[in-house]
Amino acid sequence: MSLVKAKKHLGQHFLTDKGIANRIVESLVNTEKYNQVLEVGPGMGILSDFLLQREDLQTYLIDIDTESFHFLNEKYPQLGDRLINGDFLKLDFDAIFPDKFAIIGNFPYNISSQILFKILDNRHKVVEMVGMFQKEVAQRCAAPAGNKEYGILSVFLQAYYKIEYLFTVKPGT
Repeated sequence: MSLVKAKKHLGQHFLTDKGIANRIVESLVNTEKYNQVLEVGPGMGILSDFLLQREDLQTYLIDIDTESFHFLNEKYPQLGDRLINGDFLKLDFDAIFPDKFAIIGNFPYNISSQILFKILDNRHKVVEMVGMFQKEVAQRCAAPAGNKEYGILSVFLQAYYKIEYLFTVKPGT
């Protein structure tokens, strides 16, 4: 199984630190409200490895990158149709998730805001979201009113979700 090369045009940046990956997965804390989780842009599956160890969650993966999809299909044959080769921004949540669910990911930097707005549009279904964003995006999401980073994204996210900036990840991890 050959490794997947990150594609800049897709905004891919693969997390390599297993400790950080585990910390991100362990940040899913409201699991009494859902039993399904969707990982966006799993790449080579570093978060997926930890998600699939969680017996309390049924894990789904979606990746637009065909190379990643084939890699993950070989790595996790047990997922079957829970591994989706497609565009998260076009995904019909209601067709896949009959109940509430969570979203997790090491999100592609070039579509971070679109991902967040899609989650907001589906807030009746998405009860929790944990992920790694570019530092500036995370700061904007968590910015308090009056802060120079506070904006429309902050307003909407904070109106419907409890936003926490959990930790900073060093470059290259």
